[in-house]
Amino acid sequence: MTNPVLERKNKVDVIKYRWLWLSFSLALVIPAIAIMIYSMVVYPSHAPLRVGIDFTGGTMLQYGFNKEISDSDISLLRENLIKIGITNPIIQTEHKSGKITQGKETTPEETSKTVQQKNAGIKTVVSIRTKFLSSQGENNETIKVNNVVKQTMGEYIPLQTSAIGPTLGKELFKNAMIALLLCFFGIVGYLTVRFNIDYAICALIALFHDAIFVCGAFSLLGLIFGTEIDSLFITAILTVIGFSVHDTIVVFDRIRENSKYLSKKKSFNEIVNISVNQTLARSINTSLTIFITLLALYFFGGSTTKDFVLAMILGIVIGTYSSIFNASVLLAMWRENEQKLSTTTA
Repeated sequence: MTNPVLERKNKVDVIKYRWLWLSFSLALVIPAIAIMIYSMVVYPSHAPLRVGIDFTGGTMLQYGFNKEISDSDISLLRENLIKIGITNPIIQTEHKSGKITQGKETTPEETSKTVQQKNAGIKTVVSIRTKFLSSQGENNETIKVNNVVKQTMGEYIPLQTSAIGPTLGKELFKNAMIALLLCFFGIVGYLTVRFNIDYAICALIALFHDAIFVCGAFSLLGLIFGTEIDSLFITAILTVIGFSVHDTIVVFDRIRENSKYLSKKKSFNEIVNISVNQTLARSINTSLTIFITLLALYFFGGSTTKDFVLAMILGIVIGTYSSIFNASVLLAMWRENEQKLSTTTA
């Protein structure tokens, strides 16, 4: 007795148009790599993307206020800082219960200063992290920032002005690369045990495809709009990889299950087609719901998470595409070449 679900005509013939899908992927990945190479030549840091102060270092300024600071005040402050040339400032607020606490050793002067701060009844501390600011000469950027803070949010108590060295940035970059490598090795190991080595390699190629596309897109945004990446971008890439491999496993699992029952009746290419079409609606519906949520966050969420959400949106879209049209096609081509080699040697 035949299964009508397996016998009906496939909506998408991924095998027939495999060179179309792969050509489209190459049309996305090759320019992305070219843009990152160009960025490495242009940027003084020789990084493939425009890196933020999390990786390069910068200046941190802290201000104390005797009042509560609202989100609208922070948004206005960010806009005013951008107007004077302070690009991509990272602004954070911390609400205090009338006192300032510090977790480091202080000199007598600093101790005296801290006592004054505790007695000042500070309710909110505002921290601004930005590029290295000049503090000397006529073009004293630190004074300009102080003036903007005063004009925007009123009188403040200066708490701290310090330089964040690039050592922290190097450590963050090193940890990010280790996390990415562990992620890739873990995925390859899991897929090799769960499926076969060919499944793992095809999934890994699809993951590289997704990561390169998102990185290339942000490299282009950095060249055109000055978009910088921070530690949140690494989080977004890891999340995209996790989502993409999950989607790929769903397709691979269906291919493996169908292979058990249909291998004698149908070729592996036909099984791949059937499996992809069986999971197509599920993959698209799952991605669509996530996409709508991320779209809402992008337009109505905070400005500090906009780049993170954008990286997620791009990653979800390209990850869904690669799971359906890349990973499965590459697996079919792998098996097809194996059959040809076995036939030739026989």
